[in-house]
Amino acid sequence: MTITSIISDSKPDLQPYEELYKELHQNPGLSLQEHFAAETAAKYLRELDGFEVRTNIGGTGLIGILKNGEGKTVLLRADIDALPVEELTGLPYASKKKEVDVEDGNEYSVMHACGHDMHITSMLAAAKTLHSSQKDWKGTLVILFQPNEERAGGAKAMIADGLYDPKKHACPIPDAVLGQHVMPLASGTVGTRVGSFASAADSFRVTVYGRGGHASQPHMTIDPVVLAAHIIVRLQTVVSREVNPREAAVVTVGSIISGRTENIISSEATLKINVRTVTPETRKAVLSAIKRIVKAECEASNSPKEPLWEPTSSFPFTINDEEVTNTVAAAFAKHFGDQHDSESPPLGGSEDFSILATEAPNKNGGKGVPYTYWNFGGVDPKKYKDALEKGTMSDIPINHSAYFAPVIQPTLSTGVDALVVAALAFLT
Repeated sequence: MTITSIISDSKPDLQPYEELYKELHQNPGLSLQEHFAAETAAKYLRELDGFEVRTNIGGTGLIGILKNGEGKTVLLRADIDALPVEELTGLPYASKKKEVDVEDGNEYSVMHACGHDMHITSMLAAAKTLHSSQKDWKGTLVILFQPNEERAGGAKAMIADGLYDPKKHACPIPDAVLGQHVMPLASGTVGTRVGSFASAADSFRVTVYGRGGHASQPHMTIDPVVLAAHIIVRLQTVVSREVNPREAAVVTVGSIISGRTENIISSEATLKINVRTVTPETRKAVLSAIKRIVKAECEASNSPKEPLWEPTSSFPFTINDEEVTNTVAAAFAKHFGDQHDSESPPLGGSEDFSILATEAPNKNGGKGVPYTYWNFGGVDPKKYKDALEKGTMSDIPINHSAYFAPVIQPTLSTGVDALVVAALAFLT
């Protein structure tokens, strides 16, 4: 029996899942506060007879384990957190939720601006499909819902909390870890790629120091705003003048905070810096250049003390295993046909997904099991084609935009199929 036939026989009616998606979209939770999503996922898994559900792993993380005879073990992962973004999509099911962030105590509008609600819904429908088709496959299936992906803390927290520890949460050791992400690509399409698939990301909060005083007497002060401005401008040369043009790197100063009023020169300024790189060599060079520039500009401004560096997050590289990726890609080619791209461009963003594989114990007594991560499209196919032909792709909302909202179908159906096809590629 082919995988496509199994899906045809076992895939549930997706109408209830479309309603579930809307409910999840209207009830987003910030990183570390994904209570509604976690409770919903646990409820759905518990309704599937045979699933062992284990909750509160590294926060709101959870797993569902379905043992179905001898065979390989496959782990499917979905992330569940939302973002501090005010939704502007105008959809009838748009989020109007506000939430106080436990990290800083501030209240924010909250939105699933990265599509994690689509990930959750696809995963639950995929779990239902695989549960209904147990006669057609053998092995162990692990469904994992991970919190706090946006701040690069969820996968680490689940590992640290004993995800694979036989005396704690006892997640079966997977032979392959699989995951996906909805992207601003044509809905109905899926994309795989061997090797580098997502960049590393390093974020820092850097505080530089001056000497405060009255705005009418700048000669009696050391202005940290001017110092920060020089740093920001100088950092723009790191990628353009210090990175090989054949490499990819991004340096972004996403925030600068200094002072409270216009007639006072502050005593310090804080910059929030985000760095994306795709190779270890470039990562090392870019981070070194940033620290050199900050230090030099502080000296040039006669700053009274050394800058303060505070790492805020760090995402690893996502480098897809060749054998696992080729196995998934071959199965996708049979099921999706020309809607599958085996040379999909690498993602611009970053992921902590790989930690669930690289930190898993393996059969050799060490760490690390193979993994692959793919994308699937969420943009109305006609809208995407028109934008491509007219050269207006910049009008397509991207992940983290207040306007990002995947079209429900065929996005949901594709997300479900991709998870099921990938899992069955190892379990049949």
